[in-house]
Amino acid sequence: MRTHSNWITRAETPADVPAIRGINLAAFETPLEADLVDALRADSSWIDGLSVVAAGREGDGDDGELVGHALLTRCHIGDTPALCLAPVAVLPEHQKTGAGSAAVRAALRAAKDMGERYVTVLGHPAYYPRFGFTRASAHGIGLSIEVPDEAMMALTLDEAHPLPSGTVRYAAPFGI
Repeated sequence: MRTHSNWITRAETPADVPAIRGINLAAFETPLEADLVDALRADSSWIDGLSVVAAGREGDGDDGELVGHALLTRCHIGDTPALCLAPVAVLPEHQKTGAGSAAVRAALRAAKDMGERYVTVLGHPAYYPRFGFTRASAHGIGLSIEVPDEAMMALTLDEAHPLPSGTVRYAAPFGI
């Protein structure tokens, strides 16, 4: 398997919607995540510019193919606006190549550039700390459902604004 760190990242365009659905369908065992992305796209939690794709560079063998996707949508920590990172997906044949990390980093950078301050993620505790996520419970952040404590993480995008405490409220399509 070839790896490279020169992924091109950019915000989703309308033409990318079918490829993003295909990435999520291929990356997960069920269509739940692909359906979630479609539902979030139609929800008020959607923020233009925070659905980010990763593509191979032209001429590197990937011919600009979209291979990864990371999505940030509006959530709240208590009453404080925040973002939720979910889902993050990469085509199976491109996993462990840096495509997912490139998409996540680009999404976080775009959010920070928009003035967003806080991001939450419910995910693999060995993967997300590389982006600065830490255990949410250490900041008094929790969920209304039971999840492994180490899987619920949060990040501040602006060190001048520490994470608020409270219960995370996700957008309705999450069903939480």
